[in-house]
Amino acid sequence: MMTPSPTTPRRTEPPAVPEPIMEKALIMSGFGINSEMETRVALSRAGMEADIVHINDLIDRKKRLEDYRLLVFPGGFSYGDDTGAGNAYANRVRNNLWRDVEAFLSGDNLVLGICNGFQILANLGLVPAFDRQYKRDIALMPNRKGVLECRFVTLKPAADNLWTKGIERLYCPVSHGEGNFSCSKATLERIRRSKMIAFTYCREDLNPANGEYPYNPNGSVEDIAGITSADGKVLGMMPHPERAMEFVNLYDWPLLKEQMKRKGVPVPSESMNMRLFKNVVEYFR
Repeated sequence: MMTPSPTTPRRTEPPAVPEPIMEKALIMSGFGINSEMETRVALSRAGMEADIVHINDLIDRKKRLEDYRLLVFPGGFSYGDDTGAGNAYANRVRNNLWRDVEAFLSGDNLVLGICNGFQILANLGLVPAFDRQYKRDIALMPNRKGVLECRFVTLKPAADNLWTKGIERLYCPVSHGEGNFSCSKATLERIRRSKMIAFTYCREDLNPANGEYPYNPNGSVEDIAGITSADGKVLGMMPHPERAMEFVNLYDWPLLKEQMKRKGVPVPSESMNMRLFKNVVEYFR
């Protein structure tokens, strides 16, 4: 039997699936939403079970928001974004479920919106939600180049909070036509002063993108990729960490594997993006 050379890459064993916590997540579904399954798998791996629930089943009271601790608005193109990105879905929530959402937000619960989910949060006013006033203070405008952007981006945390704990960087895809974060100067100053910017687009060496394409793929002011609510319990972000939870999902994994091989470093099975979901579970633990 041959002895492996020192440069042979060692694959780490798949991470042990943690014992699930009692709290559960509700992942919203509906016409045009398309990232429910990836989101549920990511949360399950982190240790939190989730139900994918169509918005109509909440409206019809077949499922109840009060039975969950985490509410997720996943990515997609809800209702085709025909009346604006995330707008029709947000109106369905506000017109039929708003009292349930307000009650949910008053408890020790969390809300996550990714891509189209971030657009829904913005339309509902769940971010930035200064002083728990749920009105529209920000917008995700059409990308500066006017086209759908599908590419990998590098993100770095801009604040230390429950969502960003232990994260040095995220490297995950974007897939949106309207992700250009925009707001008034007064709103931007308040978001900045309150340390509500969660993630910013950056270069691969973690230096600021400074608005330069493709590092900032959509023209977002101050390279903002995600923000929290004022109370920190709601996170909205445009990139998709759930779409790159495996090491081999990363765009440059062959290069990274070779670099690890030459250094004799174990090749991970998961990507760094799983840290976000593990932070959610650790909050409830």
